[in-house]
Formats: sequence, C-alpha cells, structure tokens
Amino acid sequence: MITVKSFDGGEFDAHIVFPAGGYGPGIVVLQEIFGVNQFMRDVCDWYASHGFVAICPDLFWRQERGVDITDQSQAEWQKGFALYQGLDQAKAVEDSAATMEFLRQHPACNGRVGAVGFCLGGNLAWLLSVRFKPDCAVGYYGVGIEKTLNEAGNLSSPLILHIAGKDQHCPPEAQKQIHAALVSNPLVTIHDYPEQDHAFGRPGGEHYDARAAELANLRTLEFFVRNLAGEGLANAQKTLSDRWDEHVKYEFATRDTEDTLKTMTADAYVNHVPVMTGGVGHDELREFYSEAFIPQMPPDTSMTPVSRTIGVDRVVDEMVFEFTHTIKMDWMLPGVEPTNQHVKIPLIVVVHFRDGKLAHEHIYWDQASVLAQLGLIDATDLPVAGVETAEKVLNPKLPANKWMKR
Repeated sequence: MITVKSFDGGEFDAHIVFPAGGYGPGIVVLQEIFGVNQFMRDVCDWYASHGFVAICPDLFWRQERGVDITDQSQAEWQKGFALYQGLDQAKAVEDSAATMEFLRQHPACNGRVGAVGFCLGGNLAWLLSVRFKPDCAVGYYGVGIEKTLNEAGNLSSPLILHIAGKDQHCPPEAQKQIHAALVSNPLVTIHDYPEQDHAFGRPGGEHYDARAAELANLRTLEFFVRNLAGEGLANAQKTLSDRWDEHVKYEFATRDTEDTLKTMTADAYVNHVPVMTGGVGHDELREFYSEAFIPQMPPDTSMTPVSRTIGVDRVVDEMVFEFTHTIKMDWMLPGVEPTNQHVKIPLIVVVHFRDGKLAHEHIYWDQASVLAQLGLIDATDLPVAGVETAEKVLNPKLPANKWMKR
C-alpha cells in the first residue's frame, strides 16, 4: 500500500503494482462496492503483467478505511450497499483524480494514465473522464451513468463502455439513454453484451461469464495499449518473448518437464492442431511432456526462426522445423513407426499468456507435407508439396504456382 493525498488535504491508501520492467503507463483501477478486495488486487496484477503500473485507491476511506469484502455473503452485500449509499460521489471522483495525478508524477509511470472501473467504479471512470481528463478510460457495467449524461460535452479523451444487456442496475431505458447521448461521439466506443448480466466480468460472481469477460478484457487491454503504451509496451513484450524462450529452452535444451510446467498456468493447454495431441492442465501436460513429447524428439531436431510477432498477450512464432524420423513421435505422428526419412516443414506456434505465464499453445503445420516427405502418402497427383514448402518460406524468391501448372 502507498498513501495518496486528496485534493482537500486528507490522505488515503492505495494498492499499487509495478510491471516486471519497473516502468510503464499507468492505470487507475476503480473499485466496486466491495472495496479494495482480492478481485481489485487481481485486476491490478493482470495489468502489471502486461506492462502497466496499476493502482487501486481506497475510495471508502472517508467512511471506513481498508474495506475488503466479497460478494459471497448477504452480510457483505448489505455492508457494500450501505457504503455505496453513504458515498460522496463527487469526492470519490476527486479522489480518483488525485490518484491519477499521483500516478502521473510517479517515477515508474511514463506520464500517461488511464482508468478502468467496475460497477460503482464504472460510473466513476465515466465521471473522471468528463471532469478530470484522464488519457483514456473504460467503464464496465457502470451504475448511474445515465444520470450525468448532461456532462458528455466535457469528454475530451477516448472512452469505452462495456454494457450488459440484462443488467437491472442499468436497465433498458438507461442503456437507451447512454446510447443516444454517446454513440455518435467519435471518442466513445460502446460494447454491448446482450446476454450478459451485471458484473459478468467478476470471477466467482453469480453472473460471471468467462468468455464475455475475456472478450471485454482483451478489448480493454488493446484500447489501453493503443492509447497509453510506449516504453511500457516494449518492456511487456520483451517479458512475453523471454518467457516463451525460457519455456522452449526447458522443452528442447534442458528437457525438463517440471521446469516447463512452471512457465504455464495451472489450467494451461497445448493443442498440436493437425493431430490434436497435447493436454489440458498440469496433470495431463506432465504426462504428455514426460512420455510423448520430450523423450520423443529426434536428436537432430532443429528450428530455424523466420519471424516473431508479439502482441499484448500473445506471441506468434513462425519457423522451419526439421528432423529425421529415427524414433517414435507420437505427438506428431501417433501410431507411426520410425521411417528414417528426413522432414522439413514450416511451423507456426500461437502462444497466449495470462498473468505472465503460458495459458495455451496452438501449434500448426501441414500434416500432408509431413506424410508425403515420409513416403506415407503418394502426392504425385495431389496438390501437396514436400520440402519445397519450407524452402520457399526461407527463400521467397523460389518459383511459385508449380502445382497450378501441372
């Protein structure tokens, strides 16, 4: 926790998390009615893992400091609603702005600061946008936005609103008013989730929807990167690249299953798409890596990098993968005995990261080309290329359209 000075002379605590690189753009995370609880801290951790300095201020401090409750009991709900009803909204917006200014001056921040809020915080993110000019802001299912739409003319920075279609805290009439007032504003993007209810992005909540939450979070992350990133993005991308290289080292160099798993989330999965081998979760992946992958990699296996693309939470590697089929390779050729034939193919790996670890790998290659190079299919009369596919990736000037001219 750190201390922030309010505009009217008081002081309040805020939870702050720094990115691995120690420097980046800032994000003010604005709480729900449950205070700076585990969900808010997890949100801060998630943004920090993507290269942002994330800070969540205690906005209930004027009533009670250190509120940290959940949505799991009636008593906690009652306390949350009581604090919400007793909140001085104008002061809460000012405290959010004070936190924003604190972050802008922090040596770990590049000076650009956005805000993201949920429920109560979604409304505060909106009010912060029209009153104190953050560099951008995002509101998740904000409650009460329709009551201050008369301030929309003050908006001068990009804004995203995520609206849950079945949210009774923002009923259809309120949603209609928000759309009518803001949809034509070029600074505003409204994402509607017609089948979702209030707080669909809160894990463990009654209305949590993992797919909708992931979509909203990805949209938000891309928005923040676009509007805030600079050196912080470069640091975050390097972190992802380094983690992927570390993972590959454990697979192919040190050949250590347990170290490989340490780079992955507990629910991670691997899918070798052409043959659907891999596994879901550490138990399945431990068996797969230790029995079917690491010990079944031919000794002359090599990977020639072609390109690497790094996004906000993904790494895509393009390479040429080469080996001699001298041992069983059930991960790529299940049930096929060694042929002693050499194979050289283009291969693509799409790696998704969550919380700084690998969450999934999708690996693609042309299985028909593999089978043709092994002599397991006759490609004479088929539009299937062999080693030529890899050679042309490495040398784009090689002839094209060969199979069209047969």
